[in-house]
Amino acid sequence: MNRWFKNRLTAVAPVCQQFWHTAGGRDRKHMGTVGKALDLLDLFTRAEPQLGLSHLARASGLNKATCHRLLSELESRGLLEQSGPAREYRLGPAVLRLSALREAAVPTREAAMPVLRRLAEATGETAHLSHLVAGRLQMLAYAYASRPGVKVMMEDADILPFHATASGAAVLAFGSEMETLISASPDSETLRTRVETTRAKGYAETLSTFEKDVHSFAVPLFDATGTCTGALAVAAAAPRLTPALHATITRELARSGAEITQLWGGQPPTTGAAL
Repeated sequence: MNRWFKNRLTAVAPVCQQFWHTAGGRDRKHMGTVGKALDLLDLFTRAEPQLGLSHLARASGLNKATCHRLLSELESRGLLEQSGPAREYRLGPAVLRLSALREAAVPTREAAMPVLRRLAEATGETAHLSHLVAGRLQMLAYAYASRPGVKVMMEDADILPFHATASGAAVLAFGSEMETLISASPDSETLRTRVETTRAKGYAETLSTFEKDVHSFAVPLFDATGTCTGALAVAAAAPRLTPALHATITRELARSGAEITQLWGGQPPTTGAAL
C-alpha cells in the first residue's frame, strides 16, 4: 500500500467510523444490513490489508452466505476489490474518493500537519494527532523528527486505547461524559487517578503503558464549543528523556496544541483546562 493511499485512508477513517458505530455499537443481532456491511470494512487494518471470505465471516460473526452477499455489494460500489490468486478482498478505490471529499470539507489533517512537523523537529521525537470519533480515539496523522536515531514508530489509522495511552488520558480528562469509558477500563481506579492528575497538570503523561520504554505526553484539542475532540501527543524513547527534554516537550506540546485548536476554529473551555 503506497504512502499516498495510506494518507488518504487515514483521512477517511473518521467518516467511516461514524457510520460503523452509530447504530449502538457492535450488537449484530439488532444491526441493520448497512451496519453489518460497513462493520466488515472495520476488519481491514494495516497489519491485515487483505482478507479472505472465511476470515471475514469468522471475524464478523456472519454466516458465509450473508458475508459474501455483503462483500459483493461493497465490491459493486467500489468500496472493496478482490486481488491475487486467492481473490482476497482489500479496500477499493471508492475509499479514495470519500477521503478526498472528507479532507476538502473538513481539512483537519492538512491544517495540522505543519504544526505536527514543527513539534516533531522541536522535540526531536515522534509527534502524533488523534481524533475522537463515535467513542473511539482514531489516529489521524503523525510526524517523525529528521534527526537520526531510534524513533517511536506509528501505524496509520490506529485505534488508541483510552486506558493505556497519554492521548486517551488527555481526552478522558477534558472530554464530556467520559465516566462510562473510565468505568469500563480494565483498571478503572488507576485510570481515574491518571485522569485526575492530567486534569490538574493540563497534560497527560504515561510511561510504558502501551509500548515498552516509550514515554508519552498528550494535550487535548477542542472545537468551537470548547468540547474536546482529540489529542496531540509526543512519544519519546524513555532512555533518552532528560529533565531538559521533558521541559521542552511539555512546553512545545502546549504551544502546538493551542495552535491546532485555533486552526480548527476551536477554543479551550472557559474552565477545566490548564493549557
